[in-house]
Amino acid sequence: MTGFPIAGRAIGPGHPTYLIAELSANHGQSLDRAMELVRAAAAAGADAVKLQTYTPDTITIRSDRPEFRIASGTRWDGRQLHDLYAEAMTPWEWHAPLMAEAKSLGLTCFSSPFDTSAVDFLRSLDVPAWKIASFELVDLPLIRRCAATGLPVIMSTGMATLAEIDEAVRTARSAGCSQLALLKCTSAYPTPADEVDLHTIPQLASAFDCIAGLSDHTLFPLDGGADGASVPVAAVALGAAIIEKHLTLRRSDGGPDAAFSLEPAEFAVMARMVRSAEQALGRVRFTPSPKEIGSRILRRSLFVVADVAAGEAVTERNVRSIRPGHGLHTRHADEVLGRRFVRAVAAGTPLAWELLAPAMAQP
Repeated sequence: MTGFPIAGRAIGPGHPTYLIAELSANHGQSLDRAMELVRAAAAAGADAVKLQTYTPDTITIRSDRPEFRIASGTRWDGRQLHDLYAEAMTPWEWHAPLMAEAKSLGLTCFSSPFDTSAVDFLRSLDVPAWKIASFELVDLPLIRRCAATGLPVIMSTGMATLAEIDEAVRTARSAGCSQLALLKCTSAYPTPADEVDLHTIPQLASAFDCIAGLSDHTLFPLDGGADGASVPVAAVALGAAIIEKHLTLRRSDGGPDAAFSLEPAEFAVMARMVRSAEQALGRVRFTPSPKEIGSRILRRSLFVVADVAAGEAVTERNVRSIRPGHGLHTRHADEVLGRRFVRAVAAGTPLAWELLAPAMAQP
């Protein structure tokens, strides 16, 4: 499993977690608000912002048939698909200015295309990568079209079976994708923590020999007494190289995705805690850290703990293992028992070989 760059930013094992702020529908059909979200993402510590590229007519059709009305136990039940997507879509004419704003702030901006016309449009904007949404993981022609461009492909795996993930991965690779990431995702909005199943992340990486990460819809808001970061931090500890979270300016503003999105202060806490977790994970090391070196002298060693006279034998009463570490190593505790002191020694003296006579030779 090797990493790959997106717009020059290395992603994968050994590199900082790639934090994606998903704007989704949280712009509320206001370009100014969308721009503010991009700026908030940069200030909160995101590496990238992600858009969604579709229109109601490219993602579904207008129909009053019951099949086109949501009734699957989601927060959008009762809505007609076409109406929901009309409310949620990001106007295509916004993409260029949003990408320019992101670039000016040091952020990468890319998108999830939902049909081939979106792929062509995004190619005209020179996007650096593709994100396949969980619901589109079964759209093999879309995956094939994205993969054929040679750009990195990130695919979310919400709702998917292992066989479906395998089919999507095979489709992408057979079409030329050599830079692939899979995101563990639970397509529940918001997602209960006990349905996230983070142990899937290293399994994705191992089974498909690719970068793995998390597209996360859990929500632990700061005002609820939690830090908002427990699930992403745990994911990083399990090897997630990418974390994607929805971002909104204020959940109270409402909108299709607001209820399961992080506010900027929460995203910032998550970003700080992810970076702290990365530092804590560190590397495999079996030597003292630089900060530990000074403490080594405070470890246990052998000391004379009672005044002794010249010629007196070492016993468990007058020599013990205590702190600090100025005396002989404790591995010599049995070896020194019975030896004779060559001179009088005061209690509190570190035991040293020069204080002891050689051991008597065995007959």
